Amino acid sequence: MREIPDSTDGGITAVEGLALGHFTLEERPTGCTVVLAEDGAVAGVDVRGGAPGTREIALLDPVNSVQEAHAIVLSGGSAFGLDAASGVVRYLEERGIGYQAGDHVVPIVAAAILFDLGVGGGSARPGPTCGYEAARAASAAAPAEGSVGAGAGATVGKLGGRGRAMKGGIGTASITLEDGLTVAAVVAVNAVGDVIDPATGEIVAGVRTEDGTGFADARVLLRAGEVRPPGDDASVENTTIGLVATNASLSKAEITKVAQMAHDGLARAIYPAHTPSDGDTLFGLATGKHEDEGGLSRIGALAADVVAEAILRAVRTATGLPGLPSASDLTSSGGRGS
Repeated sequence: MREIPDSTDGGITAVEGLALGHFTLEERPTGCTVVLAEDGAVAGVDVRGGAPGTREIALLDPVNSVQEAHAIVLSGGSAFGLDAASGVVRYLEERGIGYQAGDHVVPIVAAAILFDLGVGGGSARPGPTCGYEAARAASAAAPAEGSVGAGAGATVGKLGGRGRAMKGGIGTASITLEDGLTVAAVVAVNAVGDVIDPATGEIVAGVRTEDGTGFADARVLLRAGEVRPPGDDASVENTTIGLVATNASLSKAEITKVAQMAHDGLARAIYPAHTPSDGDTLFGLATGKHEDEGGLSRIGALAADVVAEAILRAVRTATGLPGLPSASDLTSSGGRGS
């Protein structure tokens, strides 16, 4: 069997032309993450969750005229967090970056949010200042992961109620092939269910047992009917949001197809996914720096791979909070971690 190339450690910024910045609020665990494409990148999106919170989604439809976006914002704070995009728009406008509309420059900034208002009290939310500062901090260096930016207040494993949940986070992964093709992802993981390693089937983070020391396994709970109904402390407000990017030269329809295929990685690594109470959303960016000869199918398949890996990295690099242990906390305490 031929060896499968490992993902690189550059994450989303391994794609030339992209920069990433986080800003985490001090008042409580929440924040936003911004991916800048200051030269513009062909953009698409695919929304699979039944309760999304988004901005500029219609603009990214392949039938509509604007082809490129200049930034993607991932934010905590539920619908309030969509305001973070306004700060990114201001940051880009100050630098003359955007869509030329007559005498005006209009930055194209799309965004998606996750629900983290139940972590540390919901009165502090990401807003325009968060977006501006995250954009100002953006760089092409390997990004920080875990409990930062949009992942600061993310949680997973809430099918047994909040008291049995664990800490989520934000992760990033990339792969560069010998011919120069790069495909990468950044994902903020705030799932209601479990995060599962597709390579082994083992749970990495998720619903804990009642004593809090191991995993109850969402797959078992759902089949046994042992899940909390909506309306109690199970916190059905969840979402996994992210971005897949490539240096390939793609059309708007093609990068949209890549975003669609990338959701396979989300479904491999999270159970359950795409539920009626999730806002699962993946954006796509293509910077056009590389002429790929391998075809769209190859890019989409790799996008699913890096999304799954970014999800695993999100929970493995997360830092626990009181009552919300991280994957590493459970492993170090002798629980059934992976």
